[in-house]
Amino acid sequence: MIDRRTGAGLHRVLAPAGVLPQAADRLDADPRVGPDEVRVRVERLNLDAASYRQLHTAFAGEPDKIRAEVLRIVGERGKMHNPVTGSGGMLVGVVDEVGPESPLGLKPGDRVATLVSLTLTPLAITDGLARWDGRSEQIPAEGHAILFARSIAAVLPGDLPVPLALAVMDVCGAPALTDRVVRGLPGQGAAPVVAVLGGAGKSGSLALAAARRAGARTIGLVPTAAEQECLEAAGLADVVVRADARDPVAVSAAVIGALGVPADVTVVCVDVPGCEHGAILATAPGGTVVFFSMATSFPAAALGAEGLAADVTMLIGNGYVPGHAEMALDLLRSVPGVRSLFTARTVADSAQ
Repeated sequence: MIDRRTGAGLHRVLAPAGVLPQAADRLDADPRVGPDEVRVRVERLNLDAASYRQLHTAFAGEPDKIRAEVLRIVGERGKMHNPVTGSGGMLVGVVDEVGPESPLGLKPGDRVATLVSLTLTPLAITDGLARWDGRSEQIPAEGHAILFARSIAAVLPGDLPVPLALAVMDVCGAPALTDRVVRGLPGQGAAPVVAVLGGAGKSGSLALAAARRAGARTIGLVPTAAEQECLEAAGLADVVVRADARDPVAVSAAVIGALGVPADVTVVCVDVPGCEHGAILATAPGGTVVFFSMATSFPAAALGAEGLAADVTMLIGNGYVPGHAEMALDLLRSVPGVRSLFTARTVADSAQ
């Protein structure tokens, strides 16, 4: 059993003193491993959707400027921690060295995906991201990263292409928590209703698949006709509706109109800010809203619910539920609609 006060990488924090690595301004990315650490040779980074969208918007999609900003952040902070969104992503790499006291069960040569955020992972980039065109969330890279005793990493499955496995593991917390919430609902006469805002995205499609497997009726909300067509073709939602997730009245009308009742559970998987109030309005009294987007404003969510006198439970999807990677990979393998959406997404990214 790891002492909760240790194994969290406190010794890697350079500033400010006394905080955990995620809250730090700067981390020490020294490649020398401590007794309970693991060094990973980086092969690919995966920026979270909110961070990549912010960078792409801020620099008008100019690849050189986006690349330079990622390098600046990593160089200055010793980790990929976007100062605007507060988010990072994850990575794939090969284990280089394992400290003798590491409890992670990894060995040199293992190809792994880190299932903890880049915002708390010491990271150094050595190739200037020369192979990245700045046009997708996945970044070919060389360098090293350090995992702590309380980090989480999964050995990549041999039956899936690395970009596909990385895309799934990046959001594997979403289906696991959705499953837990749906199965924890009190018994009802009718199946519960789960609405997923951003249902055609990575986390959204997995959340829909998990909700349906748990016995829910599902509604997928998307912003465009193209995404509606894709999600309908995937067959993951009983009803697909279209609305701007930032428009509370439109979201509420679309969700309630889909099956004639508000959602028992609303899952927010949209990577733009301003989606809190629509999710709250679309959720039944006594229901649950799960926020999986790093673009969420939690003050807006809490104060908005208060202002609407909305009796809803609000959960932060923290990205970790025991068994989350295995569940997400099982959904990818067993649900054709999930596989088709993810495959199309990774093919589109590699073509850019």
